[in-house]
Amino acid sequence: MDSKFRLGIIGLGCRGMMHIKDILTEREDVIITAVCDIYEDRMNEAVCLCNEKKGWSVAVADDYKQLIERDDVDVVCVFSAWENHIPAAVYAMDHKKQVCIEVGGAYSIDECFELVSAYERSGIHCMMLENCCYDRNEMMVLKMVREGIFGKIVACEGGYCHDLRDEVARGEELRHYRLRNYISRCAENYPTHELGPIAKILGINRGNRMISLTSVSSGAFGLNDYAKKHDNINPHFEAFPFAQGDIVKTNILCNGGELITLTLDTTLPRNYSRRFTVRGTNGMFSEDANGIFLDDGTFDHFSRDFYGNVEKYREEFEHPVWRKFENDGIRGGHGGMDWLVFDAYFESLRNGDVPPIDTYDTAAWMAITPLSEISIQKHGAPVEIPDFTNGKWKNRNDVNSGFYSLDK
Repeated sequence: MDSKFRLGIIGLGCRGMMHIKDILTEREDVIITAVCDIYEDRMNEAVCLCNEKKGWSVAVADDYKQLIERDDVDVVCVFSAWENHIPAAVYAMDHKKQVCIEVGGAYSIDECFELVSAYERSGIHCMMLENCCYDRNEMMVLKMVREGIFGKIVACEGGYCHDLRDEVARGEELRHYRLRNYISRCAENYPTHELGPIAKILGINRGNRMISLTSVSSGAFGLNDYAKKHDNINPHFEAFPFAQGDIVKTNILCNGGELITLTLDTTLPRNYSRRFTVRGTNGMFSEDANGIFLDDGTFDHFSRDFYGNVEKYREEFEHPVWRKFENDGIRGGHGGMDWLVFDAYFESLRNGDVPPIDTYDTAAWMAITPLSEISIQKHGAPVEIPDFTNGKWKNRNDVNSGFYSLDK
């Protein structure tokens, strides 16, 4: 592979264009050689941006397979609608192209197994770009867990709590794939915020695994109400029977006895939160409290004195990745975690290493969506989570060992 990775970009919506503008055209180790989207205006915008910022001559393709087959594409980046993530990744792997995909859930367990099969026959991993694994607090807590500060980890909580009513309700105008998903299915459709960081904390696929889940959903009322209150929303949605419930709760049981609780909360008014919470025998971290509570006699169990105290622990427990990042200068979107997840991916390619989020991780995390859909349809019945490693989770040696590793 050349000194600069030659990238083919699939999907040029909001996320894809943000990555091109804020990260990929700001890096010196990549060059974008081709882009693909079903909308011509998006491709034109991306081509112009790349030319204006870097002087790159970028080819266009309206079919992702054509882009993947190009000789001037070494690495395929899939930023398209959720439905296309696994098909595009599998096609890339079968054509011996390195591939990374944006976050999102799968549509069936079969396609998750197909992703794993593509890796096992090609030897090429698919890394999910789960940026939350590299956010500052998540990395600090990971370091604290590795050092035993919280004791034995018993339960973790997280979620995607983000008011998306306007984005979803204006999906036709914005050409956004979320609308068709909220119309047609009810599931934990965005599990990896915050399952990704939690899975790394609990050693999922590396000595531990998720074994079963239960999911339940509220009814769908938020989008109807939003449409009634806003004149710029299609009035058809005022009484439309959306399938996606306003709030979905998913409980996941792990082989080690740990409990993971996920919340999807995107169609009611609220503040943004990923509800990242880690509970151990020696203490806890709470994102919503912005606090760390340790069983060291420092805090009264009936007080909230620990609220807002995270910075008191920062100097001692800041993760080395973030120490370096702050020293070099924080860059990229979402507070810097977007930049770091690309750093992690490209480092693994340069070193010929397993990516820090590998194909088994990607498949297991994405599988939560179709499994939650089944459980919801059965009124919260337990559903088994497959072992995508076929037993290798018990003793994994093929894990990332680089600076951005999430396994050490």
